[in-house]
Amino acid sequence: MQEFKKLHQQDKPLLLANVWDAPSAKCAEQAGYQALGTSSAAIASLLGYEDGEQMPFNELAFMVGRIAAVMSLPLTVDIEAGYSRDPQVIAENIKQLSELGVVGVNIEDSIVGETRTLVERESFSEVILQLRTYLAEFGVDIFINVRSDVFFLGIEGARDEAILRAKSYQDVGANGVFFPCVTCEEDIRAIVEATSLPVNVMAMPDLPDTTVLADLGVKRVSTGNFSHDRIYGQLTNLLVDIKAKESCQPLFT
Repeated sequence: MQEFKKLHQQDKPLLLANVWDAPSAKCAEQAGYQALGTSSAAIASLLGYEDGEQMPFNELAFMVGRIAAVMSLPLTVDIEAGYSRDPQVIAENIKQLSELGVVGVNIEDSIVGETRTLVERESFSEVILQLRTYLAEFGVDIFINVRSDVFFLGIEGARDEAILRAKSYQDVGANGVFFPCVTCEEDIRAIVEATSLPVNVMAMPDLPDTTVLADLGVKRVSTGNFSHDRIYGQLTNLLVDIKAKESCQPLFT
């Protein structure tokens, strides 16, 4: 946990490889990454589920256990909205992951029903506060990175709401804040200046490179589920090629 926290205080942002199984974790470790995170969307897809807490938590925990077993890097886990609406149950889920060697979690302030909706700021802040209380009772020290979906959902006044949420989550004990889909330099700078917490952004086609992000004060960059999607897109193309040519030669060329 302390090693992982220090990785958020480097001059350059911590570039986090998001993985989904044991082979992808091994690839990231061999590539020289400092820490790994899971992608809930990629793990759900791997197991045949839709994203949005559709897979049972015990299946997520099994996959996390297999990832943790094959590598030695700090591992943080995307737990979506916690796989419960009860803070005590969420804390118990986090405790279970901690026992597998996990040093951090992402928890998001939106929930998925018929659509994905943003949880009211004060309500979600109270959830984080209660989580901290329960985790302290359990003796669990873990990095809580709060993912806020204000940009992901494209809400009106996303920058202003992001600033309010960053401040609120800082006040209730979050260790970091994560704003997927923010790419505008002015938005990123404003958020960084509004909080003392490490700010996390996610890979997007128009996201500035890490040199620019470092200048803006960003401390962590996640790769999301894009590696998973690209690899399986390439697999589809390969299989189409084999079938079209009626030959297995594309496997070797």
